Amino acid sequence: MPIDDVVLGFDSSSLTLLNIVLACIMFGIALDTSVDDFRAALRMPKAMAVGIAAQFLLLPAVTYLLTLVLNPAPSVALGMILVACCPPGNISNVLTHRAKGNVALSVSMTAVSNVLAIFLMPLNIAFWGSRQAETNALLQSVSLNPAEMLADIALIIGLPFALGLLLARARPRWAATAEPWVKNLSLLALVGFIAAALAGNFSVFLGHIGVVLLAVFLHDAVALALGYGCAVATGLDERSRRAVTFEVGMRNAGLGLGLVFTFFDGLGGMAIVAGWWGIWDIIAGLVLAGMWARRRTETTTKTSTEGIPA
Repeated sequence: MPIDDVVLGFDSSSLTLLNIVLACIMFGIALDTSVDDFRAALRMPKAMAVGIAAQFLLLPAVTYLLTLVLNPAPSVALGMILVACCPPGNISNVLTHRAKGNVALSVSMTAVSNVLAIFLMPLNIAFWGSRQAETNALLQSVSLNPAEMLADIALIIGLPFALGLLLARARPRWAATAEPWVKNLSLLALVGFIAAALAGNFSVFLGHIGVVLLAVFLHDAVALALGYGCAVATGLDERSRRAVTFEVGMRNAGLGLGLVFTFFDGLGGMAIVAGWWGIWDIIAGLVLAGMWARRRTETTTKTSTEGIPA
């Protein structure tokens, strides 16, 4: 069966539960965010502008060009565009810390990006998804209305994010205790949805996984390179370059996968791309962060050695 014809469906009660899971994921992210993160963003306007522009302007555009080069199945192309339009997740903060990057910039950018994504994600998906006739036909087939998607995203993402910020400010101890539980349990619940959906169509996915592996590998590499390249081109220091790299390269594919089921009727190619991106993105990020952490250590060691008189 062609991958564009594969549909992973849930009944209305399951979709309601899925939306609750997505809301919990955003609530967990907000519990780890504070108003100070937004204030910090104002103190780093250049770096913030570079990272935000790379995420919401350049990455979707470059992703569209990549779909033209690879010419994958329309649902795979639309899945790549969806992932590119998602905000970053907290894993970018962890990787930035591991890579000895600018963690304050990373945390601030994650917070700002998740707020902006409420408004920019549906617009970007609708715009770039309609550039090709095949992907536009898929958008039309699910009757995607950017205004309706904005309203739904505001409810699923914006409201729990705002509540999480308020609770983190009013009850910081409670937020610190609850945050890992909320995030981990909601992610486990999302994995459960993914596993249930894939189990019934495993043979179909195996038949198309080769194309998806290549597409996700190249797409992820391009996203990371775009983040670093923009940071270098605008003269940011090395620690900020590493932060921007992970903010642009690490997309919240778990959120994207949930949106596939909620707004795109569980379209097969989109589901595979978002699911595999969430796995490969972390692997590639850990490798890159490890390389940068080692380079920092080697540079420090070399400098210390050179300073010792013979």
